[in-house]
Amino acid sequence: MKKLVLLIFAILMGMNIYAQRQRGNMNRIPETNREPTEQDIAKREREMEERKEEYIDNFLTTLESDEFQKHIIKQNINSFFEAKIVIINAKFEHYLDRIKAIEDLENTHFKELEELISEGDMTKIKEMIKGKFDEKEVVKKKKKKRKNKKRKKDKD
Repeated sequence: MKKLVLLIFAILMGMNIYAQRQRGNMNRIPETNREPTEQDIAKREREMEERKEEYIDNFLTTLESDEFQKHIIKQNINSFFEAKIVIINAKFEHYLDRIKAIEDLENTHFKELEELISEGDMTKIKEMIKGKFDEKEVVKKKKKKRKNKKRKKDKD
């Protein structure tokens, strides 16, 4: 009798485990590993460029300088990002050399701008370079402005 109860218990446990494994495999999507095509690479580069432009434009809306200064700042930021990508893609003997090169770039690239723009704008640029720029706030403010303009038009 004990053997029969143990046998039935073992069969039920085995069926339970088998059912759980089957259910887990049904939700999985088979992955295909393939190299990206030239079109995929070009599309990704285009999306990255568009995103970079959008990021820079959102940042420029926070500055208090005129359009001419903003245009010069935009050119400098673009050249900074291009130089940073070159440094990141370059081969260094040690990763500390790469970090030092990036820090040198961050400290020296915007020296000429310090004479042209205000100190407040320069501190904003330094924060943006360090990655402390919160783009979500700017996007929220833009949406709020659009809603307010739309509401004003509807009232008039």
